[in-house]
Amino acid sequence: MKIIAITTPKVTIEDTPIIKSLIDRGINTVHLRKPDSNIDECRKLLYELTDAQRAKIIIHDYPELYFEFSLKGIHINRNITNLPNNYNGFKTRSCHSIEELKIYKNNYDYLFLSPIFDSISKHGYKSKFSAEVLRKASEDGIIDKKIIALGGVTLDKIPYLKELNFGGGAMMGAIYNISSINCLKNIYSK
Repeated sequence: MKIIAITTPKVTIEDTPIIKSLIDRGINTVHLRKPDSNIDECRKLLYELTDAQRAKIIIHDYPELYFEFSLKGIHINRNITNLPNNYNGFKTRSCHSIEELKIYKNNYDYLFLSPIFDSISKHGYKSKFSAEVLRKASEDGIIDKKIIALGGVTLDKIPYLKELNFGGGAMMGAIYNISSINCLKNIYSK
């Protein structure tokens, strides 16, 4: 099961050591989502990472940085609505309904489905899916290894997500907690 980290919205001095630590502990991918920062702040952060670390970064806000730094891929969302011309790299997308999963699943490497649980980092952002809806989508093969749970995902919820056949869990609020970072090795050893 993939464990994916999503950065906080604003570049801070803590970003570089946290991203390095996450990658060193086995995080599959880090989504660099910085809507509250400009391109130069994001560029500076990327310069502080090694080529190998940058190869695990998917960009959310400035697609030109994908090419400049040879990043892993580009994420489609409300900030990036289309992939650049002639783009053939890794591509991901945010979805907020089972119907969207059906529409986009075959065109992306993986899709985020959110919010699965009540969000940790976005106050008032409540779970949108009942256990019955998720179970049915799993039984129908809609939720599978290409679908990543997002929204309120914590390490203790990973077994439940595995039961539903999610391909992974994406975390922002939980993953930036140092105790969660230190627990990652346990997830990969199971």
